[in-house]
Amino acid sequence: MQVREAIELQEIEKLREQFKRELLAAASNSSQQLDLIDAIQRLGVAYHFETEIEEALQHIYNNRIDMEDDDLYNTALGFRLLRQHGYNVSCDIFNKFKDDKGYFKQSNDARGILGLYEAAHLAVHGEDILDEALAFTTIHLKSMASSPNCPLTAKVSHALKQPIRRGVPRLESRRYISIYQDEPSCNKTLLRLAKLNFNLVQDLHKEELAEITRWWKGLDFARRLPFARDRVVECFFWIVGVYFEPHYSLARKILTKVTAMTSIIDDIYDVYGTLEELELFTGAIDRWDTKSMDQLPDYMKICYEALLNVYSEIEEKVAKEGLSYRVHYGKEAMKVLVHAYFNEAKWFHENHIPTMEEYMQVALVTSGYFLLATVSFIGMADMVTEQAFDWVFNRPKIVRASETIVREAIELQEIEKLREQFKRELLAAASNSSQQLDLIDAIQRLGVAYHFETEIEEALQHIFNKFKDDKGYFEQSNDARGILGLYEAAHLAVHGEDILDEALAFTTIHLKSMASSPNCPLTAKVSHALKQPIRRGVPRLESRRYISIYQDDPSCSKTLLRLAKLNFNLLQDLHKEELAEITRWWKGLDFARRLPFARDRVVECFFWIVGVYFEPQYSLARKILTKVIAMTSIIDDIYDVYGTLEELELFTGAIDRFVAWKRLFYFIF
Repeated sequence: MQVREAIELQEIEKLREQFKRELLAAASNSSQQLDLIDAIQRLGVAYHFETEIEEALQHIYNNRIDMEDDDLYNTALGFRLLRQHGYNVSCDIFNKFKDDKGYFKQSNDARGILGLYEAAHLAVHGEDILDEALAFTTIHLKSMASSPNCPLTAKVSHALKQPIRRGVPRLESRRYISIYQDEPSCNKTLLRLAKLNFNLVQDLHKEELAEITRWWKGLDFARRLPFARDRVVECFFWIVGVYFEPHYSLARKILTKVTAMTSIIDDIYDVYGTLEELELFTGAIDRWDTKSMDQLPDYMKICYEALLNVYSEIEEKVAKEGLSYRVHYGKEAMKVLVHAYFNEAKWFHENHIPTMEEYMQVALVTSGYFLLATVSFIGMADMVTEQAFDWVFNRPKIVRASETIVREAIELQEIEKLREQFKRELLAAASNSSQQLDLIDAIQRLGVAYHFETEIEEALQHIFNKFKDDKGYFEQSNDARGILGLYEAAHLAVHGEDILDEALAFTTIHLKSMASSPNCPLTAKVSHALKQPIRRGVPRLESRRYISIYQDDPSCSKTLLRLAKLNFNLLQDLHKEELAEITRWWKGLDFARRLPFARDRVVECFFWIVGVYFEPQYSLARKILTKVIAMTSIIDDIYDVYGTLEELELFTGAIDRFVAWKRLFYFIF
């Protein structure tokens, strides 16, 4: 094995030098050079040519080579590669591919459209032209993917599922090797280098995983901490996705071990520890010394000792390079995380519902990103300075944004698990109609009904047949819950249903009596129902209110409650993002200055539309409807307040012709 590796390393070095010369020879042909740089990166060998790539891109950037011509493919490829390497390239270079009306020109250039699609994924916020490019290219690529005559069908189909920007480099390298070898422009030197390199790096990863697995088995957590998840292999492959290159071998091992230990600690706080035990453990982490073990329960001692040993091992390895100061940052980041875990545990044990601000402040930390970002630097040799650690600890925007992304990804994953778990609970309740009805009612009132539309429909069809007598009428009930339920049901009457009108009158009298009775266990629910029956509530507001009520209900499903809380917070984040986007659009129109007579109602309009449909699948619909209503409000003010009759006649004619309206509509969206 060692002999084979030595021979292959020798060959890699020869191929590397040979390809450097070929890359240099392509300097006079920027189009060829861009293709080679793209291939280098996608084949996973870019770390062999960092200097050469940087020099080539700097030359292209300084001279705007291939950025000024009318070749869509070259322009898009140059834009993408420069942006990937941190160059500030303006997206305005794509304006030359638009027609006089501001639309992207139709094109049969499959490579160019695919290149523009990939480039559009490097947009930053507010770059409308790249948003338009993404919409334009997606439509065309979907058409190409279904065409038997398109030579790029396989590439297009894969790009639509997973654009380059969203791929895991190591997985994409393996896939791209198979594609690149069939390319007419395939460089044989580069292909051979990529294949040898992939296999050697894979061997290195196997060795690292074997070492980490031996360490993990030695800890014997499967027996000593049976409640904890065994995620060490999963953690390693996750870290390979962070950095796969050979020179990050130590960094991968450090980060995998800390991540695996963090998973154990997370399980202690989430699943196993009492609040008193967790308080002791948090204090021990703060002190960070072996003496603190004495006061911990036995199972916590096992975890605590293993954690301290991991950090001692890390310190021993980096101290050889004079980098032991880094371990201090790793410890402090762990303390921050553990305190956040403790806050979440405290909320749970005390049945406290935090405000959105409280929740996000803690939840962003418990995403684990801050710790992992810090620890990821520890093993990265001398390329990381102490200033880099200070930078992370200041939680800059990019760190906070990454925490948000990780937190939302975790919660989306948990929501999916909870959804499947609750589906099983709902199915298990099929033999108890009363319980199933309660669950369906809770689902709807907690604002998560859109997750279970099919299950609700099937259950209700089955349940209602059970409640009918021989004559086909619903059986009556005289209990308090039944009367409240009948009152709510009566609000779904349609015209001419006298029995429901009578039911409403009957139940209203009884509920008013209950509301004033100190002995009624449903007083709060009854009082609220009399003021605002379910049918007349705004679903989004009612969901928030009902979460507080439902968690104290003896029949509360913990799965459903957790799903509802996570779902509410994620939707609130989505609504905030939508409102921020709409507000930026509105401010960009500058109507406050340009049309000072008009009302500024855009935020009001948005919240009104959230009342119409709050679900995530209607995100685009909310933005469209909000913008159209906000524009309608402006037009209303023009007709009501400001315009003369002659001006209004002109405006009406313009709307009739619809040319101006279409342009305005395109500008808005």
